[in-house]
Amino acid sequence: MMKIDSYSFGQIVIDGESYTEDVVVFPDRVRSNWWRKSGHEVRIEDLKDVLEERPKTLIIGSGAYGAVKVLPETEERLQAEEIKLITQRTEEAVRTFNELVKTERVAAGLHLTC
Repeated sequence: MMKIDSYSFGQIVIDGESYTEDVVVFPDRVRSNWWRKSGHEVRIEDLKDVLEERPKTLIIGSGAYGAVKVLPETEERLQAEEIKLITQRTEEAVRTFNELVKTERVAAGLHLTC
């Protein structure tokens, strides 16, 4: 089970390993360098591996200032797949991930800067 140790603007530490690019965190691994097709928009194609993983909940960390937005069609697809979506600023998303990962299958896409 993954644990996010800390987050600060531009850096996150997960299970003792530091990352300086956006990440997707699964219960058992981290995918570093999470690039989205349109930077600050989350499209369904940006979540291909999340859909394959079939988490109960997906948390999107929208950055320190909330710059990342989940497109409505992405929200609709996640709902159709019965994946609960939580979008929060990254600092709060980290706390939510650490709490939920203890009791359910959860994934988090985390934007580390703006």
